[in-house]
Amino acid sequence: MSTTSTTTTTQALPHRTVVAQDSIPPAESSAAFQALARGDRNGKLKLRGIPSFADPLAKRQWVREHMAAAFRFFGRQGYGEGISGHISVRDPVLPEHFWMNPFAKHFSLMKASDLVLVDANGYVVEGGNQAVINEAGFIIHSEVHRARPDVMAVAHTHGVYGKTWSAFGKPVEMITQDACNFYGKLSVYEEHGGIALAQDEGRAIAKALGKENIAAILQNHGLITVGSTVDEAAFLFYSLDKACHSQLMAEAAAANGVAKKIIPDNVAQFTAESVQDPHNFYLEFQPEFELSVEESGGKVLQ
Repeated sequence: MSTTSTTTTTQALPHRTVVAQDSIPPAESSAAFQALARGDRNGKLKLRGIPSFADPLAKRQWVREHMAAAFRFFGRQGYGEGISGHISVRDPVLPEHFWMNPFAKHFSLMKASDLVLVDANGYVVEGGNQAVINEAGFIIHSEVHRARPDVMAVAHTHGVYGKTWSAFGKPVEMITQDACNFYGKLSVYEEHGGIALAQDEGRAIAKALGKENIAAILQNHGLITVGSTVDEAAFLFYSLDKACHSQLMAEAAAANGVAKKIIPDNVAQFTAESVQDPHNFYLEFQPEFELSVEESGGKVLQ
């Protein structure tokens, strides 16, 4: 398998790096985050961001519930394809361990109790569902977690729009406001080494993702996103897949002579600086979390 990776990145921003959840400033003190909404005149009504936990076991349960909801959200989007696709989340109790989905479990049926706890070497340990995991999924995710200790969650599937756009080996352009979620924070892995059954391929993907980016397009493969919460990683995956969909439609129109209008760098940067906040990307997912709970009758939390 190829071990070569090439990173194509849009203009770098000094704004933010994905950071571990415990080091994120409280939502109440984030002026950029609070500027996204309007409350009362007295300033008492504020946006609620990522919750904090005194008990790591309580945080672990919260992580598992939100992770299961993220899978159900992915199921609604049609991201499942056989046994392909994975989400991993660093365990709050044992930071060198992480949670993964069991092998061949449909995303739309996922419950918190279905999730599997694995150690740094990918072996299933006690504390979670005693089920096997996807080998290729472990290889990709473990290398990203190893290279990016700041990252809490990693999401990767073979969604149709992302993998189709990945065939061009190019980043998405800033043709919509939503694409600016990734301005300066998106890379491209330009060497597809086949199914990731060797650590070299996982390391190459992690290297292409880089130390600052929140997402990468894996040529001829699909998309990968990271976040300080599983909520962030899941929302970013959805947002990037939608951006790829928009790009594909724009390219089809452009092929017929309709010119594209690219958002200027200064406008894209201003937009990115307004939205590239872990609290914001966490909050973007909460409607989907609530829908997963409602539609499942609470089973997703079990």
